Amino acid sequence: MENLVQDLTILNENNAENCETVKTTPDQNTGKGRKLYIESYGCQMNFADSEIVASILNKEGFDTTSDIAQADVVFLNTCSIREKAEQTVRNRLTHINGLKKQKPELLVGVLGCMAERLKSKFLEEEKIVDLVAGPDAYRDLPQLINQVDEGEKAINTFLSREETYADITPVRLNSNGVTAFISIMRGCDNMCTFCVVPFTRGRERSRDPQSIVAEAQDLFNKGFREVTLLGQNVDSYKWSAEENNKAWLEKKGITNTVTFANLLEMVAQVSPELRIRFSTSHPKDITDDVLHTMAKYENICKYIHLPVQSGNSRILDMMNRGYTREWYLDKIKSIRNILGESCGISSDMITGFCSETEEEHKETLSLMDAVQYDFAYMFFYSERPGTLAEKKFKDDIDEETKKRRLNEIIQKQTAHSLQRNKLDVGKIHQVLVEGFSKRSDEYLQGRNTANKVVVFPKENFSKGQYVNVLVTDCTGATLLGKAVH
Repeated sequence: MENLVQDLTILNENNAENCETVKTTPDQNTGKGRKLYIESYGCQMNFADSEIVASILNKEGFDTTSDIAQADVVFLNTCSIREKAEQTVRNRLTHINGLKKQKPELLVGVLGCMAERLKSKFLEEEKIVDLVAGPDAYRDLPQLINQVDEGEKAINTFLSREETYADITPVRLNSNGVTAFISIMRGCDNMCTFCVVPFTRGRERSRDPQSIVAEAQDLFNKGFREVTLLGQNVDSYKWSAEENNKAWLEKKGITNTVTFANLLEMVAQVSPELRIRFSTSHPKDITDDVLHTMAKYENICKYIHLPVQSGNSRILDMMNRGYTREWYLDKIKSIRNILGESCGISSDMITGFCSETEEEHKETLSLMDAVQYDFAYMFFYSERPGTLAEKKFKDDIDEETKKRRLNEIIQKQTAHSLQRNKLDVGKIHQVLVEGFSKRSDEYLQGRNTANKVVVFPKENFSKGQYVNVLVTDCTGATLLGKAVH
């Protein structure tokens, strides 16, 4: 069982919802200044934020390095969503402490959600840390670094109601030159009782659509062929037609408020050769307008990450999710009716939430049977300090029961993923090539519109090309095929 009970198992390996680490590459070596090394943990938003940090410090004369041993400044961009994510960061700091003993002038900073949650306490608990900055304080990093250079500890965890970093062009880290993230909004107004995000990332604020479309156009001009629009809850995106962009919006037929459906259409119109994805949707907020916009444009990928968290209405109410089991299943029906049975749907699931009974757990399993997710991110409940659940409810499900229930969810999703992939065998899929397969340079890999990884012989194809691939076989995680000329 222990091999199955992982934080994440049934994954599309190109998604970053788990606590992965990403390093700054390729190296930039102008010789003009100090070297910056960043590791990012957690969600895609953290990866996008690290690109903003690199851009801000690049203008201050910092190069980037993929070798921590060469770094003058080391930043860990952190996640607080689960206890394991925070422990991973603390273990990493222990390793970095060994480097700092050899190089005392090394500046170590902690950024992101964990920094925001712990604030100055981080400086007290982790003596190695010189600098702490929350997600809305990245413009202040040059000043904070100067403060450390002068012999002081530095901290800024101020949460803004306006900051979107809309004017900053991200430095694309670990870029394959094909896919990129575009942050369209920050923060979250949904007070899910289990979640720390509203406390670590602040209130929702949307970025102006003109800058988003301009960034998508710039990426396309530079050869990128897929963008993912990012937000804690993209369906809450909203921008009023204010004077500074009113004329621009009127040309697009919008005279009042830009919704997410409007924005999705604007970005899709950049070029039919630019694929559009988005993450994450909230079940209570995604509208049929969004679904119809997806159906209208072939280059908007037919894939939705729609976290359910639980299949039981009482638990959903305790989680403050804003919908019932029945409401969620009706939304799934709308997706299937408008976008078809082949639309990829994934989910998040938490098992062992406060007071969850065995029958309520079985309702999650039965909902999985009803939906048939393509893949899922699965966890057992981890109480987080400061959340509403910690204050209101008792974490009363023992860990053995949580792990057993998680194992049952994982086993069911493993079967569903394989079943869903088998439906793709014998069909031709358009695949955007992202690079070589992880197992062999004789094979390429990319994703189809439903966000499934497809592997096929490379022949004369190359990264960034669209290739029609006949799927001939599959595993639970990957489609296998050959190009159709």
